[in-house]
Amino acid sequence: STELGNYLPLNLDRGNMKKIHVASLSAIAAASLLLAGCASTTATTEETSAATEETSAAAPRACVILPDADAGTRWETGDRPALEAGLTAAGFEADIQNALADTAKFATIADAQLAQGCGVMVLVDYQGAGVAVAEKAKAAGVPVIAYDRPIAGADYYVSFDNFTVGALQGQMIVDGLAAAGKDITTASIIYSSGDPADGNAAMFLDGALSVLDAAGAKAAFTMEGTWDGAKAGTLFEQAFTAVGGNVDAVLAPNDNNAASIIAILDKNGLTVPVSGQDASTAGLQNVLLGKQYGTVYKPFSVEVDAALTVIDALLTGGTVEANKTLDDGTPYIAVDPIIVTADKVKDVVANGDASAADLCTAEVADACATYGVE
Repeated sequence: STELGNYLPLNLDRGNMKKIHVASLSAIAAASLLLAGCASTTATTEETSAATEETSAAAPRACVILPDADAGTRWETGDRPALEAGLTAAGFEADIQNALADTAKFATIADAQLAQGCGVMVLVDYQGAGVAVAEKAKAAGVPVIAYDRPIAGADYYVSFDNFTVGALQGQMIVDGLAAAGKDITTASIIYSSGDPADGNAAMFLDGALSVLDAAGAKAAFTMEGTWDGAKAGTLFEQAFTAVGGNVDAVLAPNDNNAASIIAILDKNGLTVPVSGQDASTAGLQNVLLGKQYGTVYKPFSVEVDAALTVIDALLTGGTVEANKTLDDGTPYIAVDPIIVTADKVKDVVANGDASAADLCTAEVADACATYGVE
C-alpha cells in the first residue's frame, strides 16, 4: 500500500510513460471542418468557421462541469476553488459550473459553455450525462477530459488509480479478519459496491475482488450497488436478515455507505471489519473508533494538479503524459491513493484534509488522544 510519508503528488512511472502528442486546437478545428462537407454546405461551413474562430479567440478557456453540490461531497468545497485558483494562476479563463445532480441541467450547462467557446472541457460525469456532452464537444473540436469518473468517448481520463483503491479496500477486509482471528475462507462477508452507472464502481470492485479472491474469500451475500448512503443502509438490513445476522466483515465502497452499514451493525451489537473510501470526517471517526478498519484517502488537490497539467498541455499545444490506459484505449492519468488506518488519521489532519476539531467530538476524544490526533 502507499504510505503518506513517501507520497509523491503525481507518482507517475516515468520509465513506462506513454506520451501522447496533442494537436493544436486550430488543427483539431480544421479537421472538423474537412469532415463538415464542401461546396453544397458553404453557408454551414462558414458558420462553423466563425464559431471556431470565436472559440479560438476566447481560448485559453477551460469549461468545467461538476456533478452535484450535495453535503459531504468534495466538489464545491474542494475541487472548484482548487481548479479555479490553478487555472487563473496559469492565465486561463475558468468557467466552472455545477449540474446539481440533474442530468438535464448537465446538458444545458454544456450547451451554453460550448456556445460561448471552450478551449477544453473538463467533465465529472453524473449518471452518464457526460457521454452526450463529450460527443458534442468533440464534434466542435473541443478536447474532453473525464475527471474523476470515466466517460466513454473522452480524450483523457484523470483520476486516482481506481483499481488500486479497490485493492486497498479488499486488503482492509483481509487484514481485519486476520486481526480478528477469523479464517477468511469460511468468513461470512457481505459484499457491496458503488452505483453501477458510475464507471469507477466497477474498477473499485474489480480491485477489491483481485485481493479477496486471491485470499480465498467468498461472498455470503452481494448487495445491489449504490452510492446512496440511506439506500445502502436499507440494503444492508436486507443482507443482514438474509445471512441470519452472521456477519464477519463488510466490503463497503465508500465511507458514506460504510456509515449506514455501521449504524445497522451497532444496532445489532456487532463490530466487524468494514472498508471505506474518501477519508471523510464520519469515515475517519469510525476508523478511530474501531468500527471501520480503514478508509482510502484520495487528496483532491493531487487530482486537481494532475488535471491542471493536462489542461495546460491541451491549451498550449504541449504533450500529455499518461501512465495507464483504460480498456477502451483512453489515456489514463492515474495518481496513487493511500490507505488510512487509525494510526494514520493524524497524517490526514496534518495534510489539512481533515480537522481535529471536527473529528474529536466527545465520543471520539479518547480515540483521538490514543492515536495522536490533535
